[in-house]
Amino acid sequence: MVEAPPILDISPFYASDEAAKAKLVEQVRNCCLHNGFFQIVGHRVPLELQEALLKNVKDFFALSPEDKKKVHKDNTTWNRGYESIGSQILEKGTNPDLKEGFYIGEEISKDHPYFVEKKLNSGPNQWPQSLQDPETFRKVSMEYYHALHGLARDVLVILAKTLDLADDFFSEFTDGAVATLRYLHYPPQPADSDEKLSRGIGAHTDFGSVTLLMQDDVDGLQVYEKTTNEWLDVVPTKGAYVVNLGDMFQRWSNDLYISNVHRVINKSGKERYSVPFFFSGNPDYTISCLPNVRKEGEPAKYEDMTVTECVGGAYKRSYGAATAHNAQRERADVSSTAQPIAV
Repeated sequence: MVEAPPILDISPFYASDEAAKAKLVEQVRNCCLHNGFFQIVGHRVPLELQEALLKNVKDFFALSPEDKKKVHKDNTTWNRGYESIGSQILEKGTNPDLKEGFYIGEEISKDHPYFVEKKLNSGPNQWPQSLQDPETFRKVSMEYYHALHGLARDVLVILAKTLDLADDFFSEFTDGAVATLRYLHYPPQPADSDEKLSRGIGAHTDFGSVTLLMQDDVDGLQVYEKTTNEWLDVVPTKGAYVVNLGDMFQRWSNDLYISNVHRVINKSGKERYSVPFFFSGNPDYTISCLPNVRKEGEPAKYEDMTVTECVGGAYKRSYGAATAHNAQRERADVSSTAQPIAV
């Protein structure tokens, strides 16, 4: 029987027991070779901060549609703010995703080089002012963002160890790294909805290097298991993070490590909330085939590409697909309701 991604205790990473550390590295390596998914506990993100962040998420999505639209991401060209339900299609042949979101990134000003040079999703955040305590919302969001930035760097050190690379191998990649914190809300889907068309998030792989996902207590996340052609439920675990590799890391590793397909279908009958943190890396860093990932004589499968080229193109495709779908549906609705002109 194939089991869902395992829960790994990464506390040995922060300790001095080399045997325990080596065991952890081997466990992570096996997960990366198999499907690129695992859960972690024993990290340094406080449970109190996680709970405060989840309160932020629920408070924001409880706002009225009018208040959420005041900070809609369409107010920007750098993907910060509120995302309406149906804004994205991540699986070809399905309806737009049944989720709404809110994007947060590093807080930078409009004179920052990343903004001036239009680097990947870089610019000022939009902060909702209609909340009961908007300043606490902002402070908790940014404290959590920076905590996850640190955890992502720790995970990348562990990944370096799995490839017999130096602990600081990814330091240039993580220096000046762009990352995205995304609040997500999945309204419950009808129990009889067609799973082939209606998804919280359609089956997809992530775009960047690593993703760290905090779930609430409502299930719905599923990971594809290629060996048995089935979908495995990733049961929410209090305090844990679901870790998965993205397309950029698979490309980087010459397909040695896996960026695996996953989806969300919320048939729980409850509101579901989750918080992924997408670590993209320094936007100017060039992704070139890693050492120690190719067999002797095996060529690199991919051309060199910057982080911006890897991640930015994927964002545009997923949102462009939903825009085209919704426009086509609107045209069809207009056509079906049009009345013939009397002559």
